[in-house]
Amino acid sequence: MSTLTAPRSTSPASTAANSRTSRRSFGRFGGKSRMDPTRNNTAAGIAAWLLALLFATPVLWMILTSFHSETDAATNPPSIAANLTLDAYKEFFGASSGVSPWPPMINSATASILSTVLVLALAIPAAYALSIRPVKKWTDVMFFFLSTKMMPVVAAILPLYLFARTVGALDNIWFLILMYTSMNLPIAVWMMRSFLAEVPEEMLEAAQIDGANLLLILRKIIAPVAMPGIAATALICFIFSWNELLLARVLTGVVAGTAPVFLTGFVSGQGLFLAKVCAAAVVISLPVLFAGFAAQDKLVQGLSLGAVK
Repeated sequence: MSTLTAPRSTSPASTAANSRTSRRSFGRFGGKSRMDPTRNNTAAGIAAWLLALLFATPVLWMILTSFHSETDAATNPPSIAANLTLDAYKEFFGASSGVSPWPPMINSATASILSTVLVLALAIPAAYALSIRPVKKWTDVMFFFLSTKMMPVVAAILPLYLFARTVGALDNIWFLILMYTSMNLPIAVWMMRSFLAEVPEEMLEAAQIDGANLLLILRKIIAPVAMPGIAATALICFIFSWNELLLARVLTGVVAGTAPVFLTGFVSGQGLFLAKVCAAAVVISLPVLFAGFAAQDKLVQGLSLGAVK
C-alpha cells in the first residue's frame, strides 16, 4: 500500500528570502558584477592619452630641440628651459652656407607625387582583375606580389647601382621615380584589392547592361565608390616615397638628391649639428603632415572600409 506525500507549501516570505539569497550568491560567485561604465570609460581615456603622449614625446622633444642653440641642444642632460632661437632654421635655409633646401624638396615632391600616380594607374586595374573579375589562381598572383617585398633593399642595391651606372641613369629623377613605383606597387595592389572587393557587383552588372566599357566602369563607378580606399593607398605610397632614404642616397647625387638625403648632410663629425638636424627633420616632415591632415577623413574611411559588414 503506497503512501502519498503531500507537497510542502512555501510561504511568500520564504520564497522572497530564497530569491534574494540566490541573487546574492549568483552575483558573488558566478554572475556579472556590476561595474560603473563611466569609471571604465574614464580609465580607458586616461590610458589612451598617456599612451599618445608617450609616442608623441620624441616628436615634441625634436621640435623643442630645433629651437635651441647647438650648445644647449648638446648638453647632457638636455636643458628644457634653454633660450629659444631660430638659428637652426636659418642654417637649414642656407643663411650662412648658401645651400638652398628647395631643390631637394622639389625632387622629393616630384618623385613622390609622380610615383604615386603611376602606382595608382597600375594598381587599380590589377586589383580589378584580382577582386571584381578574378583571374585563375589569383591567390598565387597575390603572393607573388607579396614575395617581392621579402627581399631587403640592401640585397638589391648593388645590382640596381650597377644597372643605373651602365644605362646612365645615376642621379636621374626619372629612374628614382621608377624605383619608387616598383617599391610601392605590391602594397598598393594588396590594399586596392581589399577595397575593390567591397564594390557591389549589382552596380557593375547594371553598368554592363547599359553598355559601359571597362574604362567607363573604372572611372564612373568603381573610382567614386572606392575613393576612400584610393585616397588611403595614395597617402601611404606618398609617405613611403617621401621618407625613402637608401635608394635616394645610393642612386642620386647633386642633381636628383631628395630631402632625406639633404637632411643627412647636416650630420658632421667636426662640430655640433643636433639642432640643425632637428630643424631639418621638422621642416621635411611638414608636407607629409599636411597631406595626412588634408586626407584625414578619407584615410579613416579607407582603412576601415570593409571592417563592418
